[in-house]
Amino acid sequence: MNVDAYFVPAGVEPADVAERTAVVIDVIRATSTIVTALAHGARAVYPTVSTEDALKLASSLGRDDTLLCGERKGLKVDGFDLGNSPAEYTEETVGDKRLVMSTTNGTRAFAAAAGAERVVAASFLNLGAVADALEGAEELVVICAGKEDRFSLDDAVCAGHLLRELEERGGEPLGTDDAATAALRLAAELTPDEAFLRSTRAGLALVEIGLESDLALCARRDVFAHAPEMEDRVIRLSSGGSESE
Repeated sequence: MNVDAYFVPAGVEPADVAERTAVVIDVIRATSTIVTALAHGARAVYPTVSTEDALKLASSLGRDDTLLCGERKGLKVDGFDLGNSPAEYTEETVGDKRLVMSTTNGTRAFAAAAGAERVVAASFLNLGAVADALEGAEELVVICAGKEDRFSLDDAVCAGHLLRELEERGGEPLGTDDAATAALRLAAELTPDEAFLRSTRAGLALVEIGLESDLALCARRDVFAHAPEMEDRVIRLSSGGSESE
């Protein structure tokens, strides 16, 4: 398997993802929240870059069974139904709902990946399931959401742990570019627990706005046994959806 990694979506060109499998990672918090929402019964997630696009899309889908979700600077957008905390996405709240989502970083990463042959949403919560879904892939591109167009340690470490899992399963080294190699080396040194997430720039930003409790939720490993995939800019469960614990 050949792997290229991008630590921010801004550098990703359409040719970089064409005819390849893309994995999108935004540990704090978009992919953690998307994975949680779909596991708890949401029908689909529609990622949008801007809040204006989110409002238009939600209106066109019909508000009876559609929730507006997302954040700016970590906080729920005024007028939206939900923010970007995994804790908000309970079965009672999102079950059988369509979710239109716009976040500061994560949904931009999905936009960058849109031209890929397959697009898979990854977080620590479903890392093993994502590795399962990538079995047989030959060309992989990992797109980290970053934070405001800057490198984000939590995303890079998650990418590295995914690549380590793929190497262990395949029994041989991956063909990696420098960014993917760096992610692997970071993963070898750093344990992705709550304390680690709290030490990152993204984690500290959550602490500052009173959302520190989200870090424990995002740090859990292999809680969900599914790997959501985006097709035609809509993210759905590819198979399964149960909790693994």
